[in-house]
Amino acid sequence: MPITASSLYRDSFNFLRNQLGSILLLALLTAFITVILNHAFTPDSDQLSLLTSGSDSLSDTAGMSIQEIIQQMPPEQQMVLLKVSAAATFSALVGNVLLVGGLMTLIQQVSSGVRTSALRSIGASAPMLPRVLLLMFLCTLIVQLGLTLFIVPGLIIAVAVSFAPIIVATEKVGVFKSIKLSAKLAFANSRLIVPAIMLWLAAKMLVLLAVSHLKFLGPEVATVVLSAVSNLISAYLLIYLFRLYTKLRA
Repeated sequence: MPITASSLYRDSFNFLRNQLGSILLLALLTAFITVILNHAFTPDSDQLSLLTSGSDSLSDTAGMSIQEIIQQMPPEQQMVLLKVSAAATFSALVGNVLLVGGLMTLIQQVSSGVRTSALRSIGASAPMLPRVLLLMFLCTLIVQLGLTLFIVPGLIIAVAVSFAPIIVATEKVGVFKSIKLSAKLAFANSRLIVPAIMLWLAAKMLVLLAVSHLKFLGPEVATVVLSAVSNLISAYLLIYLFRLYTKLRA
């Protein structure tokens, strides 16, 4: 029987529904860790004030690219901007690594009939986390480079590496081999992967647009909530890809 997207979406949703408590706790926990790390590594208010201190000199930036705007900033502002960007990237990377490692372990434990929870799955995923960290760092870097140059190359790279976290978690292979195997398998089944990734990106965009409607929660709480929702969306995509991978390897 051929693999259909509708059956994969249905199976993934059923798994998400049956394990909603653990997956929701995992999404909230990793979101909280992301926000805490971002707050800890972000420059203090005195340094952040430097970003607005020279706003008059940057007022005439219509039609300029982001790179050109940054080049016009004084070195002090560029350094603060670099620290802010580095803090956001690092905290998001750690959160994503814990989410991927914990979710992959949770799926395997549930499939094996083992009683588990969000905390147990994160703890059990500890041995694979260094490889997942390296993999997520490389994948994030090359996807972002692809999106910066042109949108289409970034999307192609995202499709190519989509199975890599699952292969690292289930096959116990190296990072570069998992990327190679992922690209081969993903391109052969792009009709089942591309729509899912496009829906994932669209859902992420909707979450970002929802920021303006959660101001009543306060910036910290709103950030945690939105990050948790974003993690839940990513969890559903990972479940979908895991389900697809197991069917392809059966």
